[in-house]
Amino acid sequence: MVLLLQQTIYFAIPLLIVALAGVFAERSGIINLALEGEMIFGAMMGAIFVKIIQNAHGALTQHPQLLFILAMLVGLVSGAIFSLLLSFSAIKLKADQTIGGTALNLLAPAIVCTFGLLFFNEEKIKGTMEGIIFLKENYSSGFMQTLFASPFKGIFEVLFDRMYISTYICIFLFVVLSIWLYKSKIGTHMRACGEHPQAADSVGINVKGMRLLGTTISGGLAGLGGYVYIATCCSGIASSSIAGMGFLALAIMIFGNWNPLLIAIGAVMFGFLRCLGPLADSIDFLAKLNLPMYFYNIVPYAIVLVVLVITRNKSGCPKAEGIPYDKGMR
Repeated sequence: MVLLLQQTIYFAIPLLIVALAGVFAERSGIINLALEGEMIFGAMMGAIFVKIIQNAHGALTQHPQLLFILAMLVGLVSGAIFSLLLSFSAIKLKADQTIGGTALNLLAPAIVCTFGLLFFNEEKIKGTMEGIIFLKENYSSGFMQTLFASPFKGIFEVLFDRMYISTYICIFLFVVLSIWLYKSKIGTHMRACGEHPQAADSVGINVKGMRLLGTTISGGLAGLGGYVYIATCCSGIASSSIAGMGFLALAIMIFGNWNPLLIAIGAVMFGFLRCLGPLADSIDFLAKLNLPMYFYNIVPYAIVLVVLVITRNKSGCPKAEGIPYDKGMR
C-alpha cells in the first residue's frame, strides 16, 4: 500500500503543477493546448543541462539535490520561453489559439529529436542522476527517527521515505500560486482579462500584458512539470513523447472546473489511475484479474473521455478564453 501511494504521488505531482499551468493561461483568456509541447521542451532542456554538467564533471555532480533543483529551474525557464511562441501568435497576431497550441505540440518533439541527434547522436537525451531520492536513512536526527517509529509510520513513509525534493517544491508552488491568483491584485486583474477584457481595459488594466504574463507563467509551470515527470518517473530520459501527460493535465483542469482545490483532488485520482499499470502485478486483487498491463494504461485516458462528457454542461471556464482581444469590441 505504501508503494502504491508513493507511486500515486510521483505521477500526481507533475499533473498537479501542469494543470495549474493551464489555469493560469485560461484565466487570463488564452487557451493553452501547448502544455504537452511545453512539458516536452522543458524536460529536454533540463535533461541537456544535467548531461552537460555530468560530461564536464563539474562540482555540481557532487551535490545531486542542488543539481536537481537547478535542472528544474532550467525546465521552468525553458518552458516559459517556449510559451512566448504561443503568446506571439495568440496576442500579437490574434491567430487561432487552438491551432497555435497544436503547432507547438508538433514542434517540441521535432526539436527534441533534432537536438538529440545533432549533439548526442541519439533521439533520447539521457540526463540520469543518482542520489536525488530522499531516503529514510538520510534522516539521522532523533526527531525523524521518532516519527518513523510512531504509530503513524505508514503516513510518514508515504510522505518522506523515497520521496523527491521536487514533490515538496511543486506542492509549495501550487499552494502559493493558487493563493496569489485569487487573492493578489495582479491575479485579480489577470482573471478579469479572462472574463471581460473590455471591462478590464476600461479601468486601465493592460489586457495584453496580463495575457502575456498568464501564458508565460503557464509555460514555465508546464516546463517544470515536464522535467519533474521525466526525473521522477522516466529515469531522467527526455524523448519526443511525454506519455500524453499534458493532455491529461488539461482534462484534470476541466474536471476541476478551473478550481485549484478540485484540481488537486483530480490530480491525485488520475495519478492513482496512471500508476496502476506498472504496479498491477504487486496488488493481490488486480493480480488475480490477470489483465494485461495495457488495459490499465488506457484506463486514465478512458476516464478522461467520461469526465469530459459528464462536465460538458457544467463548465466554469472563463467567458473570454480563446477570443482574441480587440479594443474596439464592446
